[in-house]
Amino acid sequence: MIKVTLHGAEFFAKHGFYPEEQLTGNQFVLDIDVEFEPNTDLKGDHITDTVNYEQLYTIAGQEMQIPRKLLEAVAQSIADRIRTDYPFVQNIRVELK
Repeated sequence: MIKVTLHGAEFFAKHGFYPEEQLTGNQFVLDIDVEFEPNTDLKGDHITDTVNYEQLYTIAGQEMQIPRKLLEAVAQSIADRIRTDYPFVQNIRVELK
């Protein structure tokens, strides 16, 4: 099993249950871990054979810009996008602080 992680990614976003949270926004820190069994030998050194952590950051940034009341909904949308873009991923962990 291969694990690719993106830890400590910081985003400013307007999530929160209360209206004032969505008005003022807040700083969030995001950790993402993905695990998969490679379909090919990674010694070929091709980025298309793995999960591109730069793309994980892009996915997270796009989803963080959509205001939501629940942080769990944000985390779920990030995980769903990762699963769509990387269907071979077996485990996804998203931690939003």
